[in-house]
Amino acid sequence: MISDDLIRKCAKNDASAQRELYKLLASELFAVCLRYTKIRAEAEDWLQDAFVKIFLNIKKYNFEGSFEGWARRVTVNNILTELRKNKRWGNVFDVDDVIDEVKAEESATGKMEYDDMLSFIQQLPEGKRIIFNMHVIEGFSYKEISELLGISEVTCRAQVAKAKNILIELHKKHNKIKA
Repeated sequence: MISDDLIRKCAKNDASAQRELYKLLASELFAVCLRYTKIRAEAEDWLQDAFVKIFLNIKKYNFEGSFEGWARRVTVNNILTELRKNKRWGNVFDVDDVIDEVKAEESATGKMEYDDMLSFIQQLPEGKRIIFNMHVIEGFSYKEISELLGISEVTCRAQVAKAKNILIELHKKHNKIKA
């Protein structure tokens, strides 16, 4: 847990406090970045950009909720900004692509190692991967996602359902290979 004292020192631009905060959060936030891209160098760039934003905006943190959660949101928002800026959305959110949400028979996120899960998530098509990460991993509501990405809540739900189905299939294939 990040201490309030450390946050206050960072807000005063204390370099040693900022280094300490970086050490405490870097691996967690890097994992967030890796869930949104397959390219390690891109994840590293996003992490550095996120820390710049965290340090520039740390005075806006109001000490409600966990600082880690706040920093994660800053990181995700930074990633979304970069994706929008680089126009990497393409036609991922085709309205014709929206179908009824499929009920997953099993949780694709349960009963597997972290590295396997990260590998499976990285295999998702970009749009599904982003929405899956935002909803399932980061905890954004469908409404928040729809507002941030400019798509309907129905599309968000459908993309998460499709992502879960893909993850279930990848998990089944992985288990057959291991058996």
